[in-house]
Amino acid sequence: MTIKDAKLNFIIDNATELFLNKGINNVTIKDIALAIEIGEATIYRYFSKKHNIVLAVAIKLETDVYKNYFVFEKEKSGYDRLYSFYHSYLKIFKEHQNFYKFLSEFDSFVLTLDEVSLVDYEKGLAPFYESFIKSYNDGINDNTIKEVEDIDRFYYTTTHALLGLCKKLSVSDGLLDQDKLINSIDEIQTLVNIIMYNLKK
Repeated sequence: MTIKDAKLNFIIDNATELFLNKGINNVTIKDIALAIEIGEATIYRYFSKKHNIVLAVAIKLETDVYKNYFVFEKEKSGYDRLYSFYHSYLKIFKEHQNFYKFLSEFDSFVLTLDEVSLVDYEKGLAPFYESFIKSYNDGINDNTIKEVEDIDRFYYTTTHALLGLCKKLSVSDGLLDQDKLINSIDEIQTLVNIIMYNLKK
């Protein structure tokens, strides 16, 4: 690793901590510079605008989340790996709820930008899909999963539903009286159970 790469990673790591703890909109380039005791000009040399740091942090987080939560034992059945896949959303909610808060803010933040390329971020989503498809195909072969008519539609619908629920609960848990009727963990688990019911053979 070059000195440049080391500095880049140092900035991204510290920006990640600040964004997760304080929120994207509440952190400035100056805040990041003060936290790591370097000049703002140095940060601007690596990231010309704040949104470039935000995007770098988003890519780092999706990579970390995949490595820590979405790599499963190949010895398990396809059904068990798919359960682990969907249950990972709940596990992240329990252990790193601020990740979902970041994603919620990230979506809103990106929508305010006139021009931003999400190509690299989108590439980082591919391993999640590949992990799902491999587990699904293995489940078909080991007879633990029933075949779905349109597996891509099923994947995107179910992951968007889970992700959307986790993001909502991370930022508005208990906001309304009705939100207090059901435990957030139970709510996410129920959605996981509904998804798996539709997959189990």
